[in-house]
Amino acid sequence: MDDATPLCSAKGCRAPARWRLVWNNPRLHTPDREKGWAACDEHREPLSHHLAIRSFLRRVEPLDDDETSNG
Repeated sequence: MDDATPLCSAKGCRAPARWRLVWNNPRLHTPDREKGWAACDEHREPLSHHLAIRSFLRRVEPLDDDETSNG
């Protein structure tokens, strides 16, 4: 893992991310603005659930190989 490898967004997790959770808070953002959290396999589901129960989750996508490779 190098400095360019995204890390999981879960609190205290330093694992390499494999997923992008794309979300939007409609109370704050226009519909075309998307934000993203990175997630490892272990935290993909709990982070997705956290966003989904707030109706923020748009989609979950795998990170591209270029984003997770070490160079």
